[in-house]
Amino acid sequence: MKTVLKNDEQVVLLIRPHWLVLAVPSLVAVAGLVLGIFIGSYGLLIPLVLICFLWYKIIQRNNNLWAVTNLRVIDECGVFSRNAKESPLDKINNITYEQSVWGRIFGFGNVQIQTAAEIGATTYRMVEKPRQLKDTITEMQEEYRKSGISAQARELANAIASGNRQQAGTTVAAELEKLFGLKEKGILSEEEYTARKKRLLDS
Repeated sequence: MKTVLKNDEQVVLLIRPHWLVLAVPSLVAVAGLVLGIFIGSYGLLIPLVLICFLWYKIIQRNNNLWAVTNLRVIDECGVFSRNAKESPLDKINNITYEQSVWGRIFGFGNVQIQTAAEIGATTYRMVEKPRQLKDTITEMQEEYRKSGISAQARELANAIASGNRQQAGTTVAAELEKLFGLKEKGILSEEEYTARKKRLLDS
């Protein structure tokens, strides 16, 4: 994966297209090889081109991936160029997957992600383990919501604690001011003022 992860971001699942995407290029390469043998020396160019095409499709499959992290879903593709798209977990509204009969037998399917962005739904086709991809995204969304609620609770608790400290500081300052006023009026002696101030600051 080429995408740089953020701080505290971890990859939970890495999925690629199913190996069946290589079935047709492999058959074409084999057919070209057989054809090249029958044609002769000049025909070797045909299987060479088809084998290069197969190698290109293998590299393309390896570079085409979907990564689920604790923060987002990353979609990468491209061989010579590099394309990357991401969907934050909190922007994903709905996830569905579908499998044909052959998809259930061989373990591939399509996964559709509906986001709040203008592009709407994105469909990932010929995905290996589509149900696992869908379930992992759903699970990470739930954990993301829980972590967000916990963070808000901590911020609220810190704000309340800070307010209490400020209120306590204001109360002590007001009491000190009263004691000083009593001392200035001669109601309290210097010793009484010092003793009361010490008790107030130590409390």
